[in-house]
Amino acid sequence: MRPVCLRCRRPQATCYCAHIPRVETRTRVVFLQHPRERRVAIGTARMAHLALSNSELHQGVDFSDNPRLAALAAAPERVAVLFPGQEAMTLEEARARPPEALIVVDGTWPLAKKVVSVNPVLAGLPRIGFTPRRPSNYRIRSEPAEHCVSTIEAVVEVLGALEGDQPRFDAMLRAFEFMVDTQLENQSSRQEPPRRRIYKAPWRPPLELRSLAERFPRLVLLYAEANAHPMDAGIAPELVHLVASRPSTGERFEAVLAPREPLARSTPLHTELPGHVLLAGEDRGAALARFEAFLRPDDVLAVWTSYALELLWRDGVSRRQAVNVRLAAARALAGKAGGVEQAVAMLGAEAPALWAQGRAGRRIQALEAVAQALILRGQATQPPLKRQGA
Repeated sequence: MRPVCLRCRRPQATCYCAHIPRVETRTRVVFLQHPRERRVAIGTARMAHLALSNSELHQGVDFSDNPRLAALAAAPERVAVLFPGQEAMTLEEARARPPEALIVVDGTWPLAKKVVSVNPVLAGLPRIGFTPRRPSNYRIRSEPAEHCVSTIEAVVEVLGALEGDQPRFDAMLRAFEFMVDTQLENQSSRQEPPRRRIYKAPWRPPLELRSLAERFPRLVLLYAEANAHPMDAGIAPELVHLVASRPSTGERFEAVLAPREPLARSTPLHTELPGHVLLAGEDRGAALARFEAFLRPDDVLAVWTSYALELLWRDGVSRRQAVNVRLAAARALAGKAGGVEQAVAMLGAEAPALWAQGRAGRRIQALEAVAQALILRGQATQPPLKRQGA
């Protein structure tokens, strides 16, 4: 039997303890781990727990008799559950009133959903959902969708947003990256035959691209610009330019919204719209009513980053399902998506004619080209040929 590290529970040859930093937080992180996940050698909840001094790890499925969870639920205004849902707060909303304790459910998606479903106390607590900054680096374990990441990646992202100083939390990923790289290296250098016979399945597009292609009839591509003051000004960004298109029908929408706050000096520069055009923009209520009328009940909003969605939600636009095109592009390009305009060239896509003004016009034009290229890949029955030198 191979010697095992009693701390990380990995074989000593692949122990990652030397790469685990000690990170202090004001947020108490409470991990609820499904028992099956405890036996997964490449799980990451224990890794995150070891890195966070202000954390605790509980294992089980039914926590109805758990006094610790009952104590947390007794003060719901101070607790949040890291789990997606229609009523989940965005990171920006959570940052306005950060929870004192963050409950993190750990397990595969089916297992995590089971833990949530059998514990009604969790359903009564506020939730936090988010779109990750980048695709998961969990290359040794498949994720069910483009927005899914490992437990430690999710915790790093959320704590960085809630407490600031993102690099301090990013340091927790060193152990994760070491584990992934070591596992892949060991797999590639293994000399003995595989333990079971592997049958090669027919090629299918990555899940993210299939999902985008399946949603094509309901997709609405979206880009937004903000009147954004310096952070120390204490003025929240507000929507001033909104563009959207429905690629399945060719329908398009554009609105320049008059700002409510004073126009920031940088806004005409980054929006590439003259100040007098912005100040003479449409009434906010009328513009958003037009946009709501443009949308259909089952539409799925497709964005390059979640910033556009945050601007819309802040103005009271009805929340609906959304997908992150950048994550799908990064999957298709092996993690090298860059900006949306860069991705057009990297995917070999052809941009349509420019139809909207300012920087938003260029960005929605590029987003249309990228989405079209990704949807074609998602519908393909054969893998795309690699570009020379890729």
